[in-house]
Amino acid sequence: MIRPPSSGFLDIESNAVYQGQFGSFVIDERDRREVMIYRLGLGMAALCFAVGVALTLSGLVTVDQAEILTWLYAGMMVGLGISLWMIHIYMAVLHRALQVFWAMGAIASGAIAFSSPDPLWVTVYQQPLSIFGIGLGAVALTGIFFKEAFCFNRLETKALTVIVPLLLLGHLAGWLPLSAERGLLATWAVLFAIFALRKAMQAIPPDIGDKSVFAYLEQQKLGNVSSP
Repeated sequence: MIRPPSSGFLDIESNAVYQGQFGSFVIDERDRREVMIYRLGLGMAALCFAVGVALTLSGLVTVDQAEILTWLYAGMMVGLGISLWMIHIYMAVLHRALQVFWAMGAIASGAIAFSSPDPLWVTVYQQPLSIFGIGLGAVALTGIFFKEAFCFNRLETKALTVIVPLLLLGHLAGWLPLSAERGLLATWAVLFAIFALRKAMQAIPPDIGDKSVFAYLEQQKLGNVSSP
């Protein structure tokens, strides 16, 4: 991703002009608002996930009180959905694929939650095959981690790109001991929180990317330009 120059997080100049790969472009207030909403969604998802993991691993929530974990999971999925709606990704097909994975994961999670007599987290733990459903949401989240690792070389998102599928597939296959699952879950929560906090402090223009690339790809799709 081409990152346009920026003086920092507080750079809020309206209609600033940047030079991109395929021409100049303007970053306006709508672009900045979309980035802020993207980051708020990530923050919401990270906070809900961290609180849920902390309550689970601390043993402060009993099975009878587990509905709070379901609501925290729902909050995480809502935040993730908001972020996926606003994220800037050059490849439209990849963007849509992540949104589809999120939607399928949300639907599967709702179906499991409403059909099972047990709380959602109990069902997932006791029935590893449920990962085939709710894990689709994790695929979408991992897509964001991968995108951020690729674009910004973030250490925490590089680690999360490995940790998330390792934990879910390990639980699905049944070859991870409980202690390892707890450790990976805690690491996921901590690194996700670090990522969301660092994202909140990052300059805004880099998250918008090179708008001339978006314009070029759109023109290519419409058949108005030829490939370079």
